Amino acid sequence: MSWRDRLPAVRGRILKDEALAPFTWFRVGGPADVLFLPEDEDDLVTFLKGLDQNVPVTPLGVGSNTLVRDGGVDGVVIRLGKAFGQVEVRGRERIYAGAAVLDAVLAREAAKAGIAGLEFYRGVPGSIGGATVMNAGCYGSETKDVLVEACAVTRAGERVTFSNAEMGFSYRKSAKAAEGGLIFTGALFEGHADDPAAIQARMEEITARRETTQPIREKTGGSTFKNPPGHSSWKLVDAAGWRGKPYGGAMFSPLHANFLINTGEATAADLEGLGEAVRADVKAKLGVDLEWEIKRIGRPG
Repeated sequence: MSWRDRLPAVRGRILKDEALAPFTWFRVGGPADVLFLPEDEDDLVTFLKGLDQNVPVTPLGVGSNTLVRDGGVDGVVIRLGKAFGQVEVRGRERIYAGAAVLDAVLAREAAKAGIAGLEFYRGVPGSIGGATVMNAGCYGSETKDVLVEACAVTRAGERVTFSNAEMGFSYRKSAKAAEGGLIFTGALFEGHADDPAAIQARMEEITARRETTQPIREKTGGSTFKNPPGHSSWKLVDAAGWRGKPYGGAMFSPLHANFLINTGEATAADLEGLGEAVRADVKAKLGVDLEWEIKRIGRPG
């Protein structure tokens, strides 16, 4: 009898050998050994407490910045649903969002409440859980600038809360999240009071800028590489000659050379292989190391 035959009793859904490609923006990747969709936070706690502690657990948000390899993912993949999709305004300058809330939805709700400072989330693909884990940001603002505290459940099923300082934020990274073993369930943010119409106008500028400079309607994963110190990744990819160059079913977008796209029939191996080929070429030609911003998970096919 394997660990999959001894899973805890839950109210949510447990799916075995479930394809993960439909849960990611790239639309590629193999199955999860087990996919768990908890009914609510209590259900998540119960499951983690009862799960064999040797079984690996991988959280998956809306898959906007994740590449699932073709061989699938070991252990349990946990995806948070509508119970983690609540937004709650707390006073004139604070707002709470569950981990499943889309970043753009948080920006919209903050604007309606007259809370400024979170407009940049309108330009960030993904959800609050992912934004918290990777200190997501754009156009000069980052999660670390607005986060008050983050809530999570540990691998052992314990509820915990971390302050901004405890999260240990740096460029596209949280030291606390990088330690592993945490499923982030929500976060509290603080902005400053402003006129809702003025906030909305700034968000519309961000939307217009994204639509003209990024391939937002393609099967993509957002920024592929982090910007190395003193460089823009897209300029390095472009200079090395990879903008719009096919590689299997993958390419770097002709519109924005740091956006890796599935042109239709790509495998995860195509996408990751292209990224690695570009990293090697940029290093050889330009002497700069590119670091993945997209999270790659699972087994090779």
